[in-house]
Amino acid sequence: MKTQSFSLELAGKTLTAEFNDLTSQANGSVLLRCGETTILVTAVMGERENSGMNYFPLSVEFEEKFYAAGAILGNRFQRREGRPSDEAVLSARIVDRTIRPLFNQHLRRDVQVVITVLAMGEDDPDVLGVIGASLALAVSDIPWRGPVGAVRIGRTTESSEVVINPTYKQRAENLLDFEVLACGKDNTINMIETAADEVSESDIAAILETSIAVHQKLEAWQKEIIAAVGKEKQTEPDATVSPTAQEIFDTQFKQKLKETIFSNRAGKSHIYEIKAEFLTALEEAEIEDKMAADFFEDMIDAELHRGAIEDNQRADGRKMDEVRELFAKAGGVSPVLHGSGIFYRGGTHIFSALTLGGPEAAQIIDTIEEQDTKKHFMHHYNFPPFSVGETGRIGGFNRRMIGHGALAEKALVPVIPSRDEFPYTIRLVSETLSSNGSSSMGSVCGSTLALMDGGVPIKRPVAGIASGVMIVGDRYALLTDIQGPEDEFGDMDFKVAGTTEGVTAIQMDVKVDGVPMHILVEALEKARLARLHILETITAEIAEPRAHISPRAPEIITLNILPEQIGLVIGSGGKTINGIKEVTGVEEISIEEDGSIFITGQNGTAQLAADKISALTRIYEVGEKTNATITRLADFGAFAKLDDINEGLIHISEIAPFRIESMNGVLAEGEVVPVEVIKVAEGKIGLSIKKADPDFAENKGLKPANK
Repeated sequence: MKTQSFSLELAGKTLTAEFNDLTSQANGSVLLRCGETTILVTAVMGERENSGMNYFPLSVEFEEKFYAAGAILGNRFQRREGRPSDEAVLSARIVDRTIRPLFNQHLRRDVQVVITVLAMGEDDPDVLGVIGASLALAVSDIPWRGPVGAVRIGRTTESSEVVINPTYKQRAENLLDFEVLACGKDNTINMIETAADEVSESDIAAILETSIAVHQKLEAWQKEIIAAVGKEKQTEPDATVSPTAQEIFDTQFKQKLKETIFSNRAGKSHIYEIKAEFLTALEEAEIEDKMAADFFEDMIDAELHRGAIEDNQRADGRKMDEVRELFAKAGGVSPVLHGSGIFYRGGTHIFSALTLGGPEAAQIIDTIEEQDTKKHFMHHYNFPPFSVGETGRIGGFNRRMIGHGALAEKALVPVIPSRDEFPYTIRLVSETLSSNGSSSMGSVCGSTLALMDGGVPIKRPVAGIASGVMIVGDRYALLTDIQGPEDEFGDMDFKVAGTTEGVTAIQMDVKVDGVPMHILVEALEKARLARLHILETITAEIAEPRAHISPRAPEIITLNILPEQIGLVIGSGGKTINGIKEVTGVEEISIEEDGSIFITGQNGTAQLAADKISALTRIYEVGEKTNATITRLADFGAFAKLDDINEGLIHISEIAPFRIESMNGVLAEGEVVPVEVIKVAEGKIGLSIKKADPDFAENKGLKPANK
């Protein structure tokens, strides 16, 4: 085995890249280690060109192997890996979004990058995945404009200390008020994923500035490696068209394209009608040019950039910072739903539905990152083909849906109430019914409406907006609320969600090598102003969460018992808890290790079950006074029922302040008497009537034994 290793000290840890002949058939590969986490990244380019394809065929796969966690995972019947977990899909998207802009988009040969997690330590493999993909591509002969750096930076909640590449443990313990995963090159940034707890834009910008310094260190290290082991790159495709095709465009379509693009119409179908006319004109002139379609899209791109930068003009006629027409509606769809919201922003229309369930409805997570954990808040996103006026497969989901759903979920998490305050499992589903730009941010707005309509006591409403930019050299134009052609041909898709108090989530993709910090700082401020504008529309429709949840939602009552009482509530073989369920008709009783009990029911059944469990686990204290019902008489006293579960003994000496010789005629079964608890030991309760009511004996007409 031939190996060559390179190491870099980063944030107190050693990053090691090993190049060997394990994957000798790949164009490029690297074995990357940080701590105990190890990944293998390969990059392969197909030999043949896909001549009929009109896009660059890049695929990124993130393979999580169960053995990487040192555990036999899966389920009882399937002990091997199946479809990728949501975390794996999101990690693959991070890598894809980082490396894709650095390819020649006219390339028509398949390129596949595969990240295989071989061993999972405390360091997240997604950051390593980006660095590994950068190295595998950079040392290969595949044409690519890397390398890039990648880093996750967090800030501690209490001390505001910056943490480079925080571990799983640091992130799981909620020690960070926000974290940013940023990638980039040459003092720019080309990919951002941010989760924040209502953090200011200036704080976000400061962390992004810090990330650039880390990127520079990683880039310099990778360039040393490329110089040592890199291969010569293959030739990039020639994207020019024939002189005849160029002439037909210049004389017949250039002006027409300009007029069509800036006709103050939303969407892009009318623009593509001109493209179809151009291709037909070439066909009629018997001109075969495989680059003609790509060339025309390059002309659309160039004209949109020219209009924005030179004429301060947008395709649909709006001002650069103008948000499209808004509409918000909370509820009103059907009483069956626990909450709903409808949100419009221009041609993007979102319907969001809220469903509330008990703790038992939580999703069980069992991946190499997390084993046997429960997820009590979920947001899912759907994008049916009719939302863009197309036909296609209905049902299921794809990577885009998973990514957009996760982004909206991330944006909403900081305002979701704690389980102590609101013990429900919360599921939101956002349906994209019409799409013309940033349906993920529309889902944040629709979901906020649904949460408030459903009476979920969220901290504050959340809204989101997508911004874009057109860059030509050193000149640029920022666009608020991008739509259609601006999304497809613009240089940046910058999604920012948050509240009136700060940012909760950011996701950025670009189509250029990177975006300078001064543009991002300006974009953050414009996004803040747009977000506040949208929040005004949302709060005008519903100012705060409704006072009560839907009557169709389950009732949940929370109890807390001592951990040592859990066995008492469950009973032998579950006999006790199942008996409570059967008698009360309650839907579910969930018991956690710390003694927390969540009782889910309808129409008062939860309260009935709660009363029985409270009685079963009630701990009487010495000195406590109550009433008890006599159940049995004995020569030495009487047994009295305190509640449905607990019974105590009233010794004959505790009935009167004087000696009683016999129990005959003193008390009767079924009689209710006042008592005070005088002893609690080893499950036995001692009761006293004379301490609870010193006059009881006299009022009963009892006399001392010697009189």
